[in-house]
Parts: sequence; C-alpha cells; structure tokens
Amino acid sequence: MNDEQLLRYSRQIMLPSIGIEGQEKLLNSRVLLFGLGGLGSPIAMYLAAAGIGELVLVDFDRVDITNLQRQIIHTTGSVGQLKVDSARQALRAINPDCRIDTVSSRLEGSDLEREVKRADLVIDGTDNFTTRFAINDACVAHQKPLVSGAAIRMEGQVSVFTGQPDQPCYRCLYGSAAELDETCSSNGVLSPLVGIIGSVQAVEAIKILAQAGTPLIGRLLVLDALEMQWRTLKLKKDPACKTCGQK
Repeated sequence: MNDEQLLRYSRQIMLPSIGIEGQEKLLNSRVLLFGLGGLGSPIAMYLAAAGIGELVLVDFDRVDITNLQRQIIHTTGSVGQLKVDSARQALRAINPDCRIDTVSSRLEGSDLEREVKRADLVIDGTDNFTTRFAINDACVAHQKPLVSGAAIRMEGQVSVFTGQPDQPCYRCLYGSAAELDETCSSNGVLSPLVGIIGSVQAVEAIKILAQAGTPLIGRLLVLDALEMQWRTLKLKKDPACKTCGQK
C-alpha cells in the first residue's frame, strides 16, 4: 500500500476491525456485481470508494430516463448509454485505482460459471428470480459467498449466503418462487430505499472480504421503510433444496 492509498483509506484503516491488513484484503479482492440499477448503483460506488481492487460489472441494459429517480450512478447525460459504460465512467471519477471490468451481455451457462469461479465474492443486485437462482446455483457450485438484496415498493431485504454445503442458499429461502416475481416497473419503489438496501449489501461485502464482524449468514434482514422497522429472520437449510439439498 502506497502513501496515497494510506491517505485515501485512512478513515477505514483506523477501524480496529479493518486496519491495514483488512484494507489490503480489499485492495486484492475481485468482486462480481450483477445489476447496475437501484441496488447496484450504491453498491458499486461504495465498493469502489472503499478500495475494492477489481469490480466486474454485469448489466446488458441501457440507461432510461425512468431509471434516474433511483439509479444514482447514472446521470441525465447517460440516457441511452449502456449501464456498464455509464457506471465505469462514474467509478473511475470516484477512484481511478479501482480496476473496472464490464460485461454488457447476459451472463449465462459456462460464461457465468467462469466469472463466478474467478470472483472472491458475488453480489446480486438484479430484479428477477430466474437470474437470482442462476447466480445462486453458480455460487453454490463454486462455494463463493453471495450477498443478496431486493427492494420493491417500500420494503427491502438483505442476506448473505456462503455457498458452503452446510449452510442455506438463496433457493432454500424462496424455492421455485416464480409466482412471486415482481418488478419496480410494475409496482414502484421509493428512491432512497434502494440506497439503504444497496448500502447494507456493500457493508456486508466489505465485512466478508476484510474478515470483519459478523455477516448476515443464515439471517434475513428485512426493512419496512414505511414504518421504519427492521426485523431479522433466521434461515434454515432446506434438505429438499434443488441446489444445495441432499441429492
């Protein structure tokens, strides 16, 4: 770590749970982030600012004017651009030391497996169960930690899945869940809500990578923003889970 990095990350290094050793772990980390929307925007910005060494951004969508109410990494001038290009420009301005790789197509099959295998940690900021299940399955297959978040209307949730055989995975929580698939475009979402949930995801990612504190493993953190109430639910492994259950 050079002198400029010591200054840039000094407020984190001061934390006993991080220190120089934890900061160096962040600088040597490769994080795979799916989605650059409402959740992915604050996640990417905070992780780049915090000193993650390499961020791999995955999103095939383009910036639309309806995104700007909550997807704070993008600007009015970004409308029409690929979200990965818009995000890369913003992140380079925040921290030029953070290496940014981008994938502007659907990441599926062997390509998905390859990128998950290369990552130290995976973050899901997507908005549909098909993609979430595919990401989860790849994380379980390669035993990679997954930080999962979701937000809709005025409700949000965050959990961490280790990808280890003795721990629950995302599919243990939702099963098939196809009938539960909802999107912000059809249900609406409060702008700061996704910022809160995305920020919690970023905190959990940093804790895991720096080996600090107690991550949300086996726990689901739920926010009712209308009443501003938090709840924590315990998660159990499903023995009949299609992904991690007994075959």
